[in-house]
Amino acid sequence: MSQISLAESFAALHRPGAPLILYNAWDAGSARAIAKAGARAIATGSWSLAAAQGYADGQQIPLEFALQILARITASVDMPVTFDFEAGFAERRVNLATNTERVIAAGAVGVNFEDRHMGGAGLLPIGEQAERIGTLRHAAEATGVPLFINARTDVFSQGSKPADHPALMKEALARARAYAEAGANGLFVPGLVTAELIGALCEETILPVNIMQTGSAPDNATLARLSVARISHGPAPWITAMNRVTDAAQAALTIGN
Repeated sequence: MSQISLAESFAALHRPGAPLILYNAWDAGSARAIAKAGARAIATGSWSLAAAQGYADGQQIPLEFALQILARITASVDMPVTFDFEAGFAERRVNLATNTERVIAAGAVGVNFEDRHMGGAGLLPIGEQAERIGTLRHAAEATGVPLFINARTDVFSQGSKPADHPALMKEALARARAYAEAGANGLFVPGLVTAELIGALCEETILPVNIMQTGSAPDNATLARLSVARISHGPAPWITAMNRVTDAAQAALTIGN
């Protein structure tokens, strides 16, 4: 299947009420294992991809290295792959455009793109982030690949608690509108776990909503009833896998009586 066809099929998988479930991968081997389980698409997670190579999250892994891993993933599975682009590994928009082209050249048909300050606290102003999303959209259009831009807002994940989230909905919706107008295809809201607010967000934004399944969020069936279009798992798959390796290693290293 061509990259354009993969991109089109990936976009079509985002259906409110019948969510695309993404169990995040960190390398070609994990991507193949997830595909074998029946996944319809593969998503990387920045935290796990970096941690698997000994780096901290937050664009600490060199982009060139991350793109090599991405290219191995896209070459190893016959399905859409979306890449956790973090903040694009660039501040200047010309470099952001180039990096977007490089992500597409590595085979990705989607990206997560976040609005928090890398290396600092707080979020970028709405207008500035909208311009950056527009840069991604224009760069993707130049390649001919209809890149799925999953606009991540960290409104709900900047140290707030669920009790604080009702007061943050106005800003989240303002960001959703601005990001949609700039060319985003989806809205990712890590940290939002309250069913009532998730349902309200799904109802009030035109973008398909992505919820992270952290164990605190409602279960998948409830999220589907709330009209969520995408469910992802972030670093949880990598943590689960590494815990199992540690347990297996402890058993293997034990000399019985």
